[in-house]
Amino acid sequence: MSAARINRILLVSLLAVCTLWLLVPFTMAVLWSLVDPSEPWTADKLLPPAMSFYRWIDMWENSSLKSALVNSYTLAPSAAALTLLLALPTAFALGRFEFPGRELAKTLCLLPLVVPPFITAIFFTSLLFQLQINTWRTGAILVGHAVLFLPYAIRILTVSFEQVRQDHIDAARDLGASVWSRFRVAYLPALKPGIFASILIVFIQSIEEFAVAFIVGSPDVVTIPTLLYSALGQDFVRPNAAVLSLILVVPNVLLMLILERLLRSANPALSSGKG
Repeated sequence: MSAARINRILLVSLLAVCTLWLLVPFTMAVLWSLVDPSEPWTADKLLPPAMSFYRWIDMWENSSLKSALVNSYTLAPSAAALTLLLALPTAFALGRFEFPGRELAKTLCLLPLVVPPFITAIFFTSLLFQLQINTWRTGAILVGHAVLFLPYAIRILTVSFEQVRQDHIDAARDLGASVWSRFRVAYLPALKPGIFASILIVFIQSIEEFAVAFIVGSPDVVTIPTLLYSALGQDFVRPNAAVLSLILVVPNVLLMLILERLLRSANPALSSGKG
């Protein structure tokens, strides 16, 4: 058997395992979300004996799902925009300037990712109470998400700034281009994939974040993850948890596909060119 054939078999096997790894939990979540309360789904039955959209309707009408959706999808884009604004100056310095300890500074920017989110949330809440600015819970969660996910944006944007070609900047300056024109012609083509990738990653992370939203916002601010954890923890209603998990996962899967397209388009050779 040739090496090419063996590689093809291994690749197909890997794809099959990955597909099953993703498809089985997703299928189970869909089935559990459709279980009708009139007949429980027990272990002796392969499929639910009765299926309906009762759980979806009940969650929409008799839970905090509406406010959780509003809070989550208000916080996520706001956190993405704030994180991007905070990350740009640091990423510019790390990506464009040579200075002693530059690589160490890049590593230090990633160290906050090592700290568990619950530790960050607890100390952040303590800081809010000490400063007596804990009344605006939504704003506190927004700042917490921006701080928590800042390393992702800094790292991605640093790589994007490193891809900007200096000869294009010099050519635009020699031709008398203004500061904005130089940014639009030389910087923006290289930064665009990184900007979109940073926004999407922070958006997805903010949607799924539980610790800061729960510790800082509870009980006034409810998000989809806090609602999901309450369904899994206090009452453990598996069909309700399945509904919430699908609401949480499906949009993020679509966003990850968009992110994959953006990262695939980030070709360093074509990232900056003639204006």
